[in-house]
Amino acid sequence: MSARVAVLGAGSWGTTFGKILADGGSDVVMWARRPELAREITEARRNSRYLPGINLPRSMRATPDLAAALDGADQVFVSVPSSSARDTLKSARKALSGSEVPVVSLMKGVEKRSGLRMSEVIREALACDPARIAVASGPNLALEIAREQPTAAVVSSVNGDTAAAIARTASTRYFRTFVNSDVAGTEFGGVLKNLIAVAIGIVDGVGYGENTKASIITRGLVEMTDFAVAYGAQPETMQGLAGLGDLIATCQSPLSRNNTAGRLLGQGYSLPDVVSHMEQTAEGLSSVAPILELAKARGVDMPIVEQVRMVLDGTMDPRDIAPHLTTDDDTPQEETQYGTGDRGGPLRRALERARDLFRDGGRGSRGD
Repeated sequence: MSARVAVLGAGSWGTTFGKILADGGSDVVMWARRPELAREITEARRNSRYLPGINLPRSMRATPDLAAALDGADQVFVSVPSSSARDTLKSARKALSGSEVPVVSLMKGVEKRSGLRMSEVIREALACDPARIAVASGPNLALEIAREQPTAAVVSSVNGDTAAAIARTASTRYFRTFVNSDVAGTEFGGVLKNLIAVAIGIVDGVGYGENTKASIITRGLVEMTDFAVAYGAQPETMQGLAGLGDLIATCQSPLSRNNTAGRLLGQGYSLPDVVSHMEQTAEGLSSVAPILELAKARGVDMPIVEQVRMVLDGTMDPRDIAPHLTTDDDTPQEETQYGTGDRGGPLRRALERARDLFRDGGRGSRGD
């Protein structure tokens, strides 16, 4: 029997993921906040505002009634802005009361007030067993996937059965889903790459070239890894789909909301003008401040993100952004070190681990 799944949020990514689930054989009900959008999805099989030109499967329908969307669901996927996640989940709590269905975060942000990851917000708002919670992430630009261009993602949960069940539901001929148990790493990869993508957009808007962007992407991966490991993630996760894979896609594509927001900043638009120009939320803009607070709490240096904050605050001219050149002094640094006091940091440990695996013929434990 096909699964009955609910997707909360009918923006570009929520609708695209609903299409993935429907193409994978599920009966999909979307929750759309606006009745006219729900009607268009159900009757016209379109979401013309967020996915122009895409025909949606017949096994997808939508409703503005949250309780109706959740009624009878075997799995629930949440794709709303991080700023409204808690309120949406609180509204869904009654409908999910007593249920044991998995709840999957498709969101790539942190809660601004608390700094919590979205899986942690789900756990608090629904009083939910962590074994029921999963997160999905990867190089997932919505419009490309809606056009059925092949890609992959990773589903992460502390419960292997939950991750496997979601991966089976969210797999099609054009969308391959892997699994891991590193929830923190998978989520932080999706959050942190947005911040680096804003930096790339800024230098793109200014008119700097590929050398500048390649330097920032490479050093950005070091910042991402240092931060994520400081909060319990595995360094290998940052080298995978949720880290490096998502970073490359988000930084290089004009379809990326965060890259677009950064490019507008680099062209001289103010932050309020950028926010009003964007049709959908660029999570990187709202994640900068809470991520820097979390980094400060663990003593992690993030010069790229710090300079993005300065551009957002108007205290740095976008043309002056050069975070990959920033150091505390003129002492030469090792390439994989960013002043964490860890003799090379998490990225070096990952490379040393790979070296050891080669030396012992691959007999060591595998983290993939």
